[in-house]
Amino acid sequence: MLRFLLGSSSLRLKVRSSGSLSSCRFLSQQSGTSAVKDVAELELPPFDYVPRLYKGPSADEVLQKRKKFLGPSLFYFYQKPLNIVEGKMQYLFDENGRRYLDAFAGIVTVSCGHCHPDIVQAIRTQNELLQHATTIYLHHAIGDFAEALASKMPGNLKVVYFVNSGSEANELATLMARLYSGNHDMISLRNAYHGGSAGTMGLTALSSWKYNISQGGVHHVLNPNTYRGVFGSDGEQYAKDVKDHIDFGSSGRVAGFIAETIQGVGGAVELAPGYLPAVYKYIRNAGGVCIADEVQTGFGRTGSHYWGFETQGVIPDIVTMAKGIGNGLPLGAVVTTPEIASVLAERIQFNTFGGNPVCSAGGLAVLKVLDKEKRQEHCAAVGSYLLDRLRALQEKHEVIGDVRGRGLMIGVELVTDRKLKTPAKAETSILFEKLKDLGVLIGKGGYESNVFRVKPPMCFTKEDADFLVDAMDYAMSGL
Repeated sequence: MLRFLLGSSSLRLKVRSSGSLSSCRFLSQQSGTSAVKDVAELELPPFDYVPRLYKGPSADEVLQKRKKFLGPSLFYFYQKPLNIVEGKMQYLFDENGRRYLDAFAGIVTVSCGHCHPDIVQAIRTQNELLQHATTIYLHHAIGDFAEALASKMPGNLKVVYFVNSGSEANELATLMARLYSGNHDMISLRNAYHGGSAGTMGLTALSSWKYNISQGGVHHVLNPNTYRGVFGSDGEQYAKDVKDHIDFGSSGRVAGFIAETIQGVGGAVELAPGYLPAVYKYIRNAGGVCIADEVQTGFGRTGSHYWGFETQGVIPDIVTMAKGIGNGLPLGAVVTTPEIASVLAERIQFNTFGGNPVCSAGGLAVLKVLDKEKRQEHCAAVGSYLLDRLRALQEKHEVIGDVRGRGLMIGVELVTDRKLKTPAKAETSILFEKLKDLGVLIGKGGYESNVFRVKPPMCFTKEDADFLVDAMDYAMSGL
Protein backbone atom coordinates (compact mmCIF):
# COMPACT_ATOMS: atom_id res chain seq x y z
CA MET A 1 0.00 0.00 0.00
CA LEU A 2 1.04 3.60 -0.43
CA ARG A 3 1.56 5.59 2.70
CA PHE A 4 1.79 9.36 2.50
CA LEU A 5 3.48 11.04 5.42
CA LEU A 6 2.72 14.74 5.21
CA GLY A 7 4.57 17.37 7.18
CA SER A 8 4.38 21.13 7.07
CA SER A 9 7.40 21.39 4.82
CA SER A 10 8.01 18.02 3.22
CA LEU A 11 6.44 14.94 1.75
CA ARG A 12 7.84 11.48 2.20
CA LEU A 13 6.55 8.62 0.11
CA LYS A 14 7.23 4.99 0.84
CA VAL A 15 6.15 1.97 -1.15
CA ARG A 16 5.16 -1.23 0.65
CA SER A 17 3.46 -4.40 -0.55
CA SER A 18 2.07 -7.00 1.89
CA GLY A 19 4.72 -6.15 4.42
CA SER A 20 7.60 -6.60 1.98
CA LEU A 21 9.41 -3.95 -0.01
CA SER A 22 8.38 -3.57 -3.65
CA SER A 23 10.62 -2.07 -6.27
CA CYS A 24 9.99 1.40 -7.63
CA ARG A 25 12.11 2.95 -10.38
CA PHE A 26 13.77 6.35 -10.18
CA LEU A 27 16.50 7.98 -12.23
CA SER A 28 19.81 7.68 -10.44
CA GLN A 29 21.64 10.97 -10.10
CA GLN A 30 24.96 9.31 -9.34
CA SER A 31 25.12 7.25 -12.50
CA GLY A 32 22.91 9.42 -14.72
CA THR A 33 21.05 6.28 -15.81
CA SER A 34 17.86 4.53 -14.82
CA ALA A 35 18.22 2.47 -11.67
CA VAL A 36 15.93 0.36 -9.51
CA LYS A 37 15.56 1.25 -5.86
CA ASP A 38 13.85 -1.00 -3.36
CA VAL A 39 12.57 1.94 -1.36
CA ALA A 40 11.51 5.18 -2.98
CA GLU A 41 11.52 8.29 -0.90
CA LEU A 42 10.58 11.71 -2.20
CA GLU A 43 11.28 14.75 -0.11
CA LEU A 44 11.21 18.41 -0.98
CA PRO A 45 14.61 20.11 -0.71
CA PRO A 46 15.29 21.68 2.71
CA PHE A 47 13.93 25.21 3.04
CA ASP A 48 14.54 27.41 6.06
CA TYR A 49 11.12 28.96 6.38
CA VAL A 50 8.09 28.34 8.56
CA PRO A 51 4.73 29.54 7.24
CA ARG A 52 2.42 31.49 9.48
CA LEU A 53 -0.46 29.72 11.17
CA TYR A 54 -3.45 30.22 8.89
CA LYS A 55 -6.70 31.23 10.61
CA GLY A 56 -8.76 32.20 7.59
CA PRO A 57 -11.67 30.47 5.81
CA SER A 58 -11.29 26.89 4.60
CA ALA A 59 -10.93 25.83 0.98
CA ASP A 60 -14.59 24.78 0.89
CA GLU A 61 -15.73 28.14 2.25
CA VAL A 62 -13.55 30.06 -0.22
CA LEU A 63 -14.84 27.97 -3.11
CA GLN A 64 -18.48 28.50 -2.17
CA LYS A 65 -18.02 32.27 -1.92
CA ARG A 66 -16.19 32.29 -5.23
CA LYS A 67 -19.01 30.38 -6.92
CA LYS A 68 -21.62 32.71 -5.44
CA PHE A 69 -20.03 36.09 -6.17
CA LEU A 70 -17.52 35.61 -9.02
CA GLY A 71 -18.13 34.92 -12.69
CA PRO A 72 -18.80 31.33 -13.82
CA SER A 73 -16.09 31.59 -16.48
CA LEU A 74 -13.41 31.34 -13.76
CA PHE A 75 -11.78 27.92 -13.62
CA TYR A 76 -9.48 26.26 -11.13
CA PHE A 77 -6.90 23.50 -11.17
CA TYR A 78 -7.44 20.06 -9.63
CA GLN A 79 -10.55 18.10 -8.75
CA LYS A 80 -10.24 19.42 -5.20
CA PRO A 81 -8.84 22.93 -5.60
CA LEU A 82 -6.00 24.06 -3.37
CA ASN A 83 -6.40 26.95 -0.95
CA ILE A 84 -3.00 28.62 -1.33
CA VAL A 85 -2.47 31.13 1.48
CA GLU A 86 1.25 31.92 1.51
CA GLY A 87 4.26 31.89 -0.78
CA LYS A 88 8.01 32.20 -0.34
CA MET A 89 10.47 32.14 -3.24
CA GLN A 90 9.80 28.94 -5.29
CA TYR A 91 7.37 27.43 -2.77
CA LEU A 92 3.68 27.78 -1.94
CA PHE A 93 1.81 26.80 1.21
CA ASP A 94 -1.78 25.66 1.60
CA GLU A 95 -4.17 26.30 4.50
CA ASN A 96 -2.68 23.37 6.44
CA GLY A 97 0.88 24.62 6.10
CA ARG A 98 1.83 21.99 3.53
CA ARG A 99 4.63 23.10 1.21
CA TYR A 100 4.46 22.70 -2.57
CA LEU A 101 7.09 23.21 -5.24
CA ASP A 102 5.70 25.89 -7.55
CA ALA A 103 6.73 24.83 -11.06
CA PHE A 104 4.32 27.22 -12.79
CA ALA A 105 5.06 30.56 -11.08
CA GLY A 106 1.50 31.87 -11.03
CA ILE A 107 1.26 31.20 -14.77
CA VAL A 108 4.81 32.34 -15.55
CA THR A 109 4.42 35.55 -13.57
CA VAL A 110 6.57 35.21 -10.44
CA SER A 111 10.06 35.83 -11.81
CA CYS A 112 12.21 36.57 -8.76
CA GLY A 113 10.32 34.42 -6.27
CA HIS A 114 7.20 34.72 -4.14
CA CYS A 115 7.43 37.63 -1.69
CA HIS A 116 11.06 38.34 -2.56
CA PRO A 117 12.23 40.61 0.29
CA ASP A 118 13.81 43.27 -1.94
CA ILE A 119 10.64 43.66 -3.99
CA VAL A 120 8.34 43.59 -0.96
CA GLN A 121 10.43 46.32 0.66
CA ALA A 122 10.42 48.52 -2.45
CA ILE A 123 6.64 48.23 -2.72
CA ARG A 124 6.13 48.86 1.00
CA THR A 125 8.35 51.95 1.02
CA GLN A 126 6.60 53.53 -1.96
CA ASN A 127 3.17 52.51 -0.70
CA GLU A 128 3.73 54.52 2.47
CA LEU A 129 4.68 57.67 0.52
CA LEU A 130 2.38 57.84 -2.51
CA GLN A 131 0.18 55.17 -4.03
CA HIS A 132 -1.32 56.96 -6.97
CA ALA A 133 -1.23 60.29 -8.79
CA THR A 134 -1.19 59.45 -12.57
CA THR A 135 1.16 60.94 -15.16
CA ILE A 136 -0.56 64.34 -15.11
CA TYR A 137 1.94 65.08 -12.31
CA LEU A 138 5.64 64.36 -12.14
CA HIS A 139 7.02 61.49 -10.10
CA HIS A 140 10.49 59.99 -10.42
CA ALA A 141 9.47 56.32 -10.14
CA ILE A 142 8.01 55.93 -13.63
CA GLY A 143 10.99 57.66 -15.25
CA ASP A 144 13.52 55.62 -13.28
CA PHE A 145 11.77 52.39 -14.25
CA ALA A 146 11.45 53.37 -17.92
CA GLU A 147 15.15 54.27 -18.08
CA ALA A 148 16.18 50.94 -16.57
CA LEU A 149 13.88 48.99 -18.88
CA ALA A 150 15.03 50.85 -21.99
CA SER A 151 18.64 50.04 -21.11
CA LYS A 152 17.78 46.34 -21.53
CA MET A 153 16.54 46.80 -25.10
CA PRO A 154 18.57 46.50 -28.29
CA GLY A 155 18.62 48.92 -31.22
CA ASN A 156 16.42 51.99 -31.09
CA LEU A 157 13.78 50.46 -28.81
CA LYS A 158 13.89 53.30 -26.29
CA VAL A 159 10.34 54.61 -25.74
CA VAL A 160 8.29 52.93 -23.01
CA TYR A 161 4.54 52.86 -22.38
CA PHE A 162 3.33 51.29 -19.14
CA VAL A 163 0.05 49.38 -18.90
CA ASN A 164 -1.44 46.84 -16.49
CA SER A 165 -1.39 43.48 -18.29
CA GLY A 166 -0.19 41.55 -21.31
CA SER A 167 -3.56 41.89 -23.03
CA GLU A 168 -3.37 45.68 -22.67
CA ALA A 169 0.19 45.69 -23.96
CA ASN A 170 -0.74 43.72 -27.07
CA GLU A 171 -3.82 45.92 -27.64
CA LEU A 172 -1.62 49.02 -27.57
CA ALA A 173 1.03 47.44 -29.81
CA THR A 174 -1.63 46.54 -32.39
CA LEU A 175 -2.98 50.10 -32.30
CA MET A 176 0.54 51.44 -32.85
CA ALA A 177 1.11 49.08 -35.78
CA ARG A 178 -2.10 50.09 -37.51
CA LEU A 179 -1.59 53.82 -36.98
CA TYR A 180 2.06 53.84 -38.00
CA SER A 181 1.66 51.65 -41.08
CA GLY A 182 -1.64 53.08 -42.23
CA ASN A 183 -2.77 49.48 -42.81
CA HIS A 184 -5.26 47.29 -40.98
CA ASP A 185 -4.46 43.59 -41.44
CA MET A 186 -2.49 41.84 -38.70
CA ILE A 187 -0.80 38.44 -38.95
CA SER A 188 -0.27 36.05 -36.03
CA LEU A 189 0.45 32.36 -35.61
CA ARG A 190 -1.94 29.48 -35.19
CA ASN A 191 -1.71 28.10 -31.66
CA ALA A 192 -0.82 31.59 -30.37
CA TYR A 193 -2.16 33.32 -27.28
CA HIS A 194 -1.93 37.11 -27.07
CA GLY A 195 -4.69 37.96 -24.59
CA GLY A 196 -8.35 37.67 -23.76
CA SER A 197 -9.62 41.17 -24.48
CA ALA A 198 -11.95 41.81 -27.40
CA GLY A 199 -9.05 43.06 -29.52
CA THR A 200 -6.33 40.58 -28.62
CA MET A 201 -8.75 37.68 -28.92
CA GLY A 202 -8.48 38.16 -32.67
CA LEU A 203 -4.70 37.68 -32.47
CA THR A 204 -5.14 34.57 -30.32
CA ALA A 205 -5.55 31.35 -32.31
CA LEU A 206 -6.82 28.73 -29.88
CA SER A 207 -10.58 28.18 -30.09
CA SER A 208 -10.95 27.41 -26.38
CA TRP A 209 -9.86 31.00 -25.62
CA LYS A 210 -12.07 32.77 -28.20
CA TYR A 211 -15.68 33.92 -28.04
CA ASN A 212 -17.87 34.15 -31.13
CA ILE A 213 -17.50 37.89 -31.70
CA SER A 214 -16.16 39.99 -34.55
CA GLN A 215 -12.39 39.39 -34.84
CA GLY A 216 -11.72 40.55 -38.37
CA GLY A 217 -8.52 41.88 -39.83
CA VAL A 218 -6.30 39.07 -38.51
CA HIS A 219 -4.68 36.28 -40.56
CA HIS A 220 -3.43 33.18 -38.74
CA VAL A 221 -0.51 31.49 -40.45
CA LEU A 222 1.11 28.07 -40.07
CA ASN A 223 2.68 27.45 -36.69
CA PRO A 224 6.42 26.69 -37.09
CA ASN A 225 6.23 23.79 -34.62
CA THR A 226 9.32 21.61 -34.97
CA TYR A 227 7.60 18.62 -33.32
CA ARG A 228 4.22 18.62 -35.09
CA GLY A 229 4.64 21.02 -38.01
CA VAL A 230 4.61 19.95 -41.66
CA PHE A 231 8.08 21.38 -42.36
CA GLY A 232 9.85 20.10 -39.25
CA SER A 233 12.65 22.51 -38.29
CA ASP A 234 12.73 24.43 -41.59
CA GLY A 235 11.81 27.92 -40.45
CA GLU A 236 12.08 29.50 -43.88
CA GLN A 237 9.52 27.08 -45.32
CA TYR A 238 7.00 28.03 -42.64
CA ALA A 239 7.73 31.69 -43.32
CA LYS A 240 6.54 31.32 -46.93
CA ASP A 241 3.00 30.91 -45.59
CA VAL A 242 3.24 34.48 -44.29
CA LYS A 243 4.19 35.64 -47.79
CA ASP A 244 1.23 33.71 -49.23
CA HIS A 245 -1.20 35.40 -46.81
CA ILE A 246 0.17 38.81 -47.74
CA ASP A 247 -0.10 38.06 -51.47
CA PHE A 248 -3.41 36.18 -51.54
CA GLY A 249 -5.24 37.12 -48.32
CA SER A 250 -4.62 40.85 -48.05
CA SER A 251 -4.30 43.95 -50.19
CA GLY A 252 -0.58 43.30 -50.27
CA ARG A 253 -0.07 45.73 -47.41
CA VAL A 254 -0.27 44.77 -43.72
CA ALA A 255 -0.12 46.55 -40.39
CA GLY A 256 2.08 44.05 -38.60
CA PHE A 257 3.03 40.62 -37.40
CA ILE A 258 3.05 39.43 -33.77
CA ALA A 259 4.50 36.25 -32.27
CA GLU A 260 5.72 34.70 -29.06
CA THR A 261 9.19 33.22 -29.53
CA ILE A 262 8.15 30.29 -27.34
CA GLN A 263 4.38 29.89 -27.30
CA GLY A 264 3.15 29.77 -23.72
CA VAL A 265 -0.50 28.74 -23.53
CA GLY A 266 0.06 26.80 -26.76
CA GLY A 267 2.38 24.38 -24.95
CA ALA A 268 5.94 25.78 -24.83
CA VAL A 269 6.38 25.56 -28.61
CA GLU A 270 9.61 27.23 -29.73
CA LEU A 271 9.61 28.73 -33.22
CA ALA A 272 11.63 26.83 -35.83
CA PRO A 273 15.16 28.19 -36.40
CA GLY A 274 15.38 30.92 -39.03
CA TYR A 275 11.65 31.66 -38.94
CA LEU A 276 11.56 35.22 -37.64
CA PRO A 277 14.33 36.66 -39.88
CA ALA A 278 12.45 35.49 -42.98
CA VAL A 279 9.05 36.62 -41.67
CA TYR A 280 10.30 40.04 -40.59
CA LYS A 281 11.61 40.63 -44.12
CA TYR A 282 8.25 39.78 -45.68
CA ILE A 283 6.32 41.94 -43.20
CA ARG A 284 8.51 45.00 -43.58
CA ASN A 285 8.42 44.72 -47.37
CA ALA A 286 4.62 44.81 -47.07
CA GLY A 287 4.71 48.02 -45.04
CA GLY A 288 4.13 46.37 -41.65
CA VAL A 289 5.90 46.39 -38.30
CA CYS A 290 7.15 43.41 -36.32
CA ILE A 291 5.96 42.85 -32.75
CA ALA A 292 7.60 40.49 -30.26
CA ASP A 293 5.31 39.24 -27.49
CA GLU A 294 7.70 38.78 -24.56
CA VAL A 295 4.99 38.44 -21.91
CA GLN A 296 6.29 35.00 -20.90
CA THR A 297 9.76 34.69 -22.45
CA GLY A 298 11.29 37.97 -21.32
CA PHE A 299 13.69 38.99 -18.56
CA GLY A 300 16.19 36.15 -18.93
CA ARG A 301 13.83 33.23 -18.44
CA THR A 302 15.16 31.48 -21.55
CA GLY A 303 18.66 31.52 -20.05
CA SER A 304 20.50 31.95 -23.33
CA HIS A 305 19.18 35.50 -23.86
CA TYR A 306 17.43 38.28 -21.97
CA TRP A 307 14.66 38.46 -24.56
CA GLY A 308 13.15 35.54 -26.44
CA PHE A 309 13.37 37.28 -29.84
CA GLU A 310 17.16 37.41 -29.48
CA THR A 311 17.24 33.62 -29.92
CA GLN A 312 16.18 34.22 -33.54
CA GLY A 313 18.71 37.00 -34.16
CA VAL A 314 16.16 39.72 -34.88
CA ILE A 315 15.26 43.14 -33.52
CA PRO A 316 11.50 43.88 -33.50
CA ASP A 317 9.88 47.26 -33.99
CA ILE A 318 7.68 46.85 -30.91
CA VAL A 319 8.12 44.63 -27.84
CA THR A 320 5.33 43.81 -25.40
CA MET A 321 5.86 42.47 -21.89
CA ALA A 322 4.00 41.73 -18.66
CA LYS A 323 3.88 38.90 -16.08
CA GLY A 324 7.53 38.57 -14.93
CA ILE A 325 8.11 42.32 -15.23
CA GLY A 326 6.26 42.82 -11.94
CA ASN A 327 6.78 39.51 -10.08
CA GLY A 328 3.01 39.45 -9.49
CA LEU A 329 2.16 43.14 -9.67
CA PRO A 330 -0.44 44.16 -12.29
CA LEU A 331 2.14 45.58 -14.67
CA GLY A 332 2.85 45.49 -18.38
CA ALA A 333 4.80 47.55 -20.89
CA VAL A 334 5.22 48.31 -24.56
CA VAL A 335 8.63 49.41 -25.81
CA THR A 336 9.08 50.83 -29.30
CA THR A 337 11.06 53.32 -31.37
CA PRO A 338 10.65 57.10 -31.22
CA GLU A 339 9.32 57.07 -34.78
CA ILE A 340 6.52 54.61 -34.05
CA ALA A 341 5.75 56.19 -30.68
CA SER A 342 5.20 59.56 -32.34
CA VAL A 343 1.92 58.42 -33.98
CA LEU A 344 0.20 58.25 -30.57
CA ALA A 345 0.84 61.98 -30.08
CA GLU A 346 -1.79 62.71 -32.76
CA ARG A 347 -4.49 62.20 -30.12
CA ILE A 348 -4.71 61.85 -26.32
CA GLN A 349 -3.28 58.52 -25.20
CA PHE A 350 -3.59 57.94 -21.47
CA ASN A 351 -3.57 55.07 -18.99
CA THR A 352 -4.88 55.81 -15.49
CA PHE A 353 -2.91 53.15 -13.64
CA GLY A 354 -0.05 52.51 -16.07
CA GLY A 355 3.28 53.21 -14.40
CA ASN A 356 1.77 54.19 -11.05
CA PRO A 357 4.41 54.82 -8.35
CA VAL A 358 3.90 51.53 -6.49
CA CYS A 359 4.09 49.31 -9.58
CA SER A 360 7.01 51.32 -10.98
CA ALA A 361 8.95 50.94 -7.73
CA GLY A 362 8.22 47.21 -7.69
CA GLY A 363 9.12 46.79 -11.36
CA LEU A 364 12.44 48.56 -10.92
CA ALA A 365 13.18 46.33 -7.94
CA VAL A 366 12.49 43.28 -10.14
CA LEU A 367 15.08 44.41 -12.69
CA LYS A 368 17.62 45.03 -9.95
CA VAL A 369 17.04 41.60 -8.35
CA LEU A 370 17.34 39.80 -11.69
CA ASP A 371 20.70 41.51 -12.26
CA LYS A 372 22.00 41.18 -8.71
CA GLU A 373 21.14 37.49 -8.44
CA LYS A 374 22.22 36.74 -12.04
CA ARG A 375 18.94 35.01 -12.79
CA GLN A 376 19.51 34.75 -16.53
CA GLU A 377 22.70 32.75 -15.98
CA HIS A 378 20.92 30.76 -13.29
CA CYS A 379 18.09 29.89 -15.69
CA ALA A 380 20.61 28.74 -18.28
CA ALA A 381 22.40 26.43 -15.84
CA VAL A 382 19.37 25.01 -14.02
CA GLY A 383 17.32 24.84 -17.22
CA SER A 384 20.01 22.86 -19.03
CA TYR A 385 20.25 20.47 -16.10
CA LEU A 386 16.48 20.04 -15.95
CA LEU A 387 16.21 19.45 -19.70
CA ASP A 388 18.88 16.75 -19.50
CA ARG A 389 17.01 15.01 -16.71
CA LEU A 390 13.69 15.27 -18.52
CA ARG A 391 15.19 13.84 -21.72
CA ALA A 392 16.59 10.94 -19.72
CA LEU A 393 13.08 10.45 -18.33
CA GLN A 394 11.74 10.50 -21.89
CA GLU A 395 13.93 7.52 -22.75
CA LYS A 396 12.31 5.60 -19.94
CA HIS A 397 8.64 6.51 -20.32
CA GLU A 398 6.92 6.09 -23.69
CA VAL A 399 4.22 8.57 -22.66
CA ILE A 400 6.70 11.45 -23.13
CA GLY A 401 6.63 12.37 -26.79
CA ASP A 402 8.68 15.55 -26.70
CA VAL A 403 10.79 17.59 -24.29
CA ARG A 404 11.47 21.12 -25.47
CA GLY A 405 12.27 24.66 -24.43
CA ARG A 406 15.05 26.87 -23.14
CA GLY A 407 16.12 27.85 -19.65
CA LEU A 408 13.13 27.67 -17.33
CA MET A 409 10.58 27.82 -20.15
CA ILE A 410 10.04 24.10 -20.76
CA GLY A 411 7.32 21.90 -22.22
CA VAL A 412 6.84 18.14 -21.79
CA GLU A 413 4.35 16.81 -24.35
CA LEU A 414 2.58 13.56 -23.51
CA VAL A 415 1.35 11.13 -26.17
CA THR A 416 -0.20 7.66 -26.27
CA ASP A 417 1.66 6.78 -29.48
CA ARG A 418 5.03 8.30 -30.30
CA LYS A 419 4.76 7.55 -34.03
CA LEU A 420 1.27 9.00 -34.44
CA LYS A 421 1.87 11.63 -31.74
CA THR A 422 -1.62 11.05 -30.36
CA PRO A 423 -2.24 13.50 -27.50
CA ALA A 424 -2.39 11.72 -24.12
CA LYS A 425 -5.22 13.83 -22.73
CA ALA A 426 -6.50 11.40 -20.10
CA GLU A 427 -3.00 10.43 -18.96
CA THR A 428 -2.01 14.09 -18.62
CA SER A 429 -5.00 14.74 -16.35
CA ILE A 430 -4.16 11.74 -14.17
CA LEU A 431 -0.51 12.72 -13.84
CA PHE A 432 -1.46 16.33 -13.17
CA GLU A 433 -3.41 15.24 -10.08
CA LYS A 434 -0.71 12.80 -8.96
CA LEU A 435 2.00 15.44 -9.14
CA LYS A 436 -0.07 17.74 -6.96
CA ASP A 437 -0.47 14.92 -4.43
CA LEU A 438 3.31 14.48 -4.46
CA GLY A 439 3.88 18.18 -3.82
CA VAL A 440 4.50 19.54 -7.33
CA LEU A 441 2.32 22.26 -8.87
CA ILE A 442 2.75 22.39 -12.62
CA GLY A 443 0.97 23.93 -15.60
CA LYS A 444 -0.83 22.45 -18.58
CA GLY A 445 -1.00 23.78 -22.12
CA GLY A 446 -1.44 23.01 -25.79
CA TYR A 447 -4.69 22.77 -27.70
CA GLU A 448 -5.35 19.28 -26.27
CA SER A 449 -4.00 20.20 -22.81
CA ASN A 450 -1.46 17.39 -23.07
CA VAL A 451 1.68 19.45 -22.44
CA PHE A 452 3.15 20.01 -19.00
CA ARG A 453 4.33 23.59 -18.74
CA VAL A 454 7.41 23.78 -16.50
CA LYS A 455 7.99 27.48 -15.88
CA PRO A 456 8.87 28.00 -12.21
CA PRO A 457 10.12 31.11 -10.44
CA MET A 458 13.63 31.85 -11.64
CA CYS A 459 15.10 31.01 -8.21
CA PHE A 460 14.23 27.34 -8.87
CA THR A 461 17.28 25.16 -8.07
CA LYS A 462 18.85 21.94 -9.31
CA GLU A 463 17.59 20.27 -6.14
CA ASP A 464 14.08 21.40 -7.05
CA ALA A 465 14.63 20.01 -10.54
CA ASP A 466 15.58 16.64 -9.07
CA PHE A 467 12.45 16.57 -6.94
CA LEU A 468 10.28 17.51 -9.92
CA VAL A 469 11.72 14.83 -12.20
CA ASP A 470 11.67 12.13 -9.51
CA ALA A 471 8.01 12.97 -8.82
CA MET A 472 7.23 12.70 -12.54
CA ASP A 473 9.10 9.41 -12.71
CA TYR A 474 7.15 7.97 -9.81
CA ALA A 475 3.80 9.19 -11.16
CA MET A 476 4.48 7.88 -14.66
CA SER A 477 5.62 4.52 -13.33
CA GLY A 478 2.10 4.07 -11.97
CA LEU A 479 0.30 4.63 -15.28
